[in-house]
Amino acid sequence: MARTHLVWDWNGTLLDDLSLVVSSTNHTFAAVGGRSVDSDEHRRLFRRPVAEFYAEILERAVDAAEFKELDRIFHEAYRVGLTTASLAADAEAAIKAWPGSQSLLSMWFHDELVPAVRTYGLAGVFTRIDGRPTEVDGGLKAGHLARHLAELGISGDRVVLIGDSLDDAEAAEAAGAACVLYTGGFTDPARLRASGRPVADRLVDAVRLAEAL
Repeated sequence: MARTHLVWDWNGTLLDDLSLVVSSTNHTFAAVGGRSVDSDEHRRLFRRPVAEFYAEILERAVDAAEFKELDRIFHEAYRVGLTTASLAADAEAAIKAWPGSQSLLSMWFHDELVPAVRTYGLAGVFTRIDGRPTEVDGGLKAGHLARHLAELGISGDRVVLIGDSLDDAEAAEAAGAACVLYTGGFTDPARLRASGRPVADRLVDAVRLAEAL
């Protein structure tokens, strides 16, 4: 069956916000006496559940209550800087290059994601937009993707997801979808390539790979 629907990831994929995420993460670590990370280290170590990433950098366990507070600190800092973030350089060209239907699935807050997408001039592009459904959610993306596709009424074997993390790929595979990984986001390109999955350095190339699957 042809893969006719494309699900886009938002943060680190269509939205070029790596530097903002790293600065917000360092603000969060500093609040609890932790050390800073640079972009390269963040890309090498970041993973979901996010609490595991925090625990590795802080070199101690992070329980649910502390993660809730760290998550709040992170998002407050992220919101302050969000007005400076822009779309990836070829995001609009890549969106236009896909011949089928498209939707957007993000781990950013749903109530903030929808107006943000409109702000970036993408209103009307996506058949559905879903952000994270709860206030605190550092979990995996697989459940979110399953709900997203169920709401769309599309089976996974007709879907390709383009994202920037191994969590995106694992979510796609759990849903029976294909995935193309993009190196411009939150994950070290070597980690993406080592996974054996299709990888692209530009979003327009990711769309070409997606069409070929």
